[in-house]
Amino acid sequence: MKNRGKIVAFFLIVLIFAGTIGSTITGIAKDVNLGLDLQGGFEVLYQIEPVDEGEETDRELLESTVRILNERVNRLGISEANINIEGEDRIRVQLAGVENQGEARELLSTSARLTLRNVEDEVLLDGSDIQEGSAKQDFNQKTNQPIVTLQLKDASKFGEITSNLAAKEDPMVPYPQKKNLLVIWMDYQEGDSFAEEVKKEDPKYVSAPKVDETLNTTNVMINGDFTVESAQRLADIINAGSLPVNMTELYSNTVGAQFGEEALNKTVFAGVIGISLIFIFMIAFYRFPGLIAVINLSIYIYLILLVFELMNGVLTLPGIAALILGVGMAVDANVITFERIKEEIREGKSLLASFKAGTANSLRAIVDANITTMLAAAVLFIFGTSSIKGFATMLIVSILVSFITAVYGSRLLLRLWIKAKFLKNRPAWFGVKKKDIKDIADVSEVEPKIFNRKVNVVQHRKKFFIASASMVILGGISLGIFQLNPGIDFTSGSRIQLAAEDTLDTEAIKNSLEELDLEAKSVVPAGDNGENVILRYEEVIDEDRISEVQTYFQENYNANSSVSVVSPVVGEELVKNALYALAIASIGMVIYVTLRFELFFGLTAIIALIHDVFFVLAIFSLTRIEFDVTIVAAILTVIGYSINDTIVTFDRIRENLRKKKRVKSFKELAGIVNKSLVQTFTRSINTTLTTMIAVLAFLFLGAQPITGFAIALAVGLLIGTYSSLFLASQLWLVWRGKNIKDKPVVFAKKKKTEGPQV
Repeated sequence: MKNRGKIVAFFLIVLIFAGTIGSTITGIAKDVNLGLDLQGGFEVLYQIEPVDEGEETDRELLESTVRILNERVNRLGISEANINIEGEDRIRVQLAGVENQGEARELLSTSARLTLRNVEDEVLLDGSDIQEGSAKQDFNQKTNQPIVTLQLKDASKFGEITSNLAAKEDPMVPYPQKKNLLVIWMDYQEGDSFAEEVKKEDPKYVSAPKVDETLNTTNVMINGDFTVESAQRLADIINAGSLPVNMTELYSNTVGAQFGEEALNKTVFAGVIGISLIFIFMIAFYRFPGLIAVINLSIYIYLILLVFELMNGVLTLPGIAALILGVGMAVDANVITFERIKEEIREGKSLLASFKAGTANSLRAIVDANITTMLAAAVLFIFGTSSIKGFATMLIVSILVSFITAVYGSRLLLRLWIKAKFLKNRPAWFGVKKKDIKDIADVSEVEPKIFNRKVNVVQHRKKFFIASASMVILGGISLGIFQLNPGIDFTSGSRIQLAAEDTLDTEAIKNSLEELDLEAKSVVPAGDNGENVILRYEEVIDEDRISEVQTYFQENYNANSSVSVVSPVVGEELVKNALYALAIASIGMVIYVTLRFELFFGLTAIIALIHDVFFVLAIFSLTRIEFDVTIVAAILTVIGYSINDTIVTFDRIRENLRKKKRVKSFKELAGIVNKSLVQTFTRSINTTLTTMIAVLAFLFLGAQPITGFAIALAVGLLIGTYSSLFLASQLWLVWRGKNIKDKPVVFAKKKKTEGPQV
């Protein structure tokens, strides 16, 4: 009856979660804020400088600027604006889902310092003379043209100004040379001149009406070559207030709405396929425990979306990738546990005893592996910007939630079944054949096997060392000759990515660029059928031309576009931050491994990590794939996965050493290392396979912007698994076993056993 009650509890738990997920997942998914790369919009990083010379850029000035920018954004009807202060003199603005990006950019970038001047550029009136919120879009009663009207505070002051101007009227002087013009400027800057601007077709000033009579009024009309929309925009800018600073654009990323929607659909589809294949693999390989893992993974994905929605986080393309990679982390925790349970079953222990021993023995490795990956995610969060910070946030949340669901959720659900009678004599339900189970009374040690074959990995260590050295040398030659192909993130300039349903003609696009007067450094086709084209520019495209470029390619090629612009200042900082991130993540992991194990383990771990990172860089050098800031995120993720694998292997070596207590010969130490490698081989391969399934789904089915990211992860996973199994532990063996006769390897015996003795 007791067991039946547990099984009933299991089904109740599953049904409750199934009902909750089914009834709320649609609402949660809709409420998650999507980044601009998934719904279109733009992001701009501004350098802030005070208008008044000698004034300092302090926190109060930045906060005042943010308040005014928020007021302007609200007038656009955008509720999910993200405007943040960065450092001591920068502000980052992110607006997702903006339909008219040109209008939004203009509304943000103008300082909105309205001045009325004479033809000698002397200030007659400024923003302080205007009634707050009085600007309106209207129509000229005579011409019916759109105008902007506003209210002045002092009619007498305006009367005096217009009287002085009217006195300068000379009917013999043609319009441009008249002295009685009231020149209306928006954002007049030092060096601007009416005398120069009046000669241009598109002058910087708004309008310059002549004044031939005294106007004792507070009503002012601003005429100009307005449309209704542009007049309303000017009124909104005036009402929002002038900025106390000048803003210089350092970085921008502009994504068309359709481009974002297409990226979202492809990435979600890739994620669904990847997760489905992982589910099938887990059930096929681990049978009943695999089914338990699938239930918990489903709960994990739901909880991730729920937590992220409650955090009011912004989901980006890399963020979705982090979510799917989190599935790999959750699978890894389950795989470690299930493999340990299978080992105990093969030793002849009862199902209950195997469950208790397997879950206890696997916990330490799971904790260590999650902490090291968390270190990489934390470094990404600290040094990353924009979508990389979003990726790091999602990865941190994924690790925490996956630990809870995999360690506690899977064990809880499995515990409810573990005493069921029909499982008692069915080891096949746990992926173990009866012929592989030894008699519990047999105390002899069974040598672990790979595919039912005895394997001595350690004896081939010199071959692995030679192979790794060869790869490093070839990689070094490649990096020396070809170097990397840095994206604009690291070199500055502009990048336009076009995406269409049909193949794009690169030659026609090159000819079109002459019409736009934007000759590109390179025009490179991408995608399986050339439906994507990437344009690179060494110079920074002016912000007022971005909308023109996007509109041109949409109308002429039916192509959605994403435009990124990076200034040299930001490019240099990204290089510096990337190096800092890699260095700090590596040092932090080595320190942790040293504290948890010993110095020799820590040093060999860092050698393996450097080997992995170097190999990824070499691949990017050989293939000439563009190396951008998302690749740095991928490399840090690879570091986390690689150290994860290495720690699991080190943990098993340490466990086997504790059983021996004291190792006096190199041969004995080599036997322990080989045994540990074979014992963790299946776990390492299965973890890599499940994570690789998700990565390959992104690579072949996902959106083009994360192709490089997926390639870096795929290469990193393969080389990370190789270094964990065949390099790190064997380097430790050679290093630690060198002086073993003089200094035997000794690990203190734990005070408490990790599993019950049966």
